[in-house]
Amino acid sequence: MRLLPGAEPFFHDGSAASGMLLCHGFTGTPQSLRPWAEHLAGRDVTVSLPLLPGHGTRWRDLQSTGWQDWYAAVDRELERLRERCAHVFVGGLSMGGALALRLAARHGAAVSGVVLVNPAITFPRAQGLALPVLRHLVPSTRGLISDIAKPGAAESGYDRVPLHAAHSLRALLSLVRAELPQVTQPLALLHSRVDHVVPPSDAARVLASVSSVDMAEHVLPDSFHVATLDHDAERIFQVTDAFITRLATRKTARDGT
Repeated sequence: MRLLPGAEPFFHDGSAASGMLLCHGFTGTPQSLRPWAEHLAGRDVTVSLPLLPGHGTRWRDLQSTGWQDWYAAVDRELERLRERCAHVFVGGLSMGGALALRLAARHGAAVSGVVLVNPAITFPRAQGLALPVLRHLVPSTRGLISDIAKPGAAESGYDRVPLHAAHSLRALLSLVRAELPQVTQPLALLHSRVDHVVPPSDAARVLASVSSVDMAEHVLPDSFHVATLDHDAERIFQVTDAFITRLATRKTARDGT
């Protein structure tokens, strides 16, 4: 099956000191996070940016997958990084942020820190209530990609949303909300001032619900939802650099290694 432009997974085998797993969003592809991944690779961080099952080809392929498949893919990549790196961080955009939060909740100290960009943890109420029935009557609905303020920038992904997969996404987000108190790792959360996909209340809910003591919130003033391809992308990269450097150095000093 031919992949959409930029949908290829990305892996950089860099330093054994720090690794980062990046998770893309629902109906998106690694293309939306590739500049972030390439920036980290340029800093000699070991980086994994997988293509989630059902994504990157045609929307009908997503119809037969669910959150268990998407989570299993990132869980495997986390183990791959843990075998290579002393400090492993997780990050994600939109649904990728929800997957990163679940990894942190379930793996505890194996995850050194979490970086989130416009994380999604809620599903629109009206659409969610209709999904259990509607998904058996209508295969898909119109999607929203390329919510980007920067002229000329575009996201590679599906312009249709398969409703069986959307129903599974709703279940994932409910599960992640329940697990937020189990997230104790240092956390950096970046969110756009204007986002046409995820409501600002999602970022506030993450910050209010996790058990992390070390938290930082960063507002992205000039970007829409896909901020990793937008005007504030460089700020995301800089915050991530500082976050990884600070935490890896601190943990190494504490461990005496």
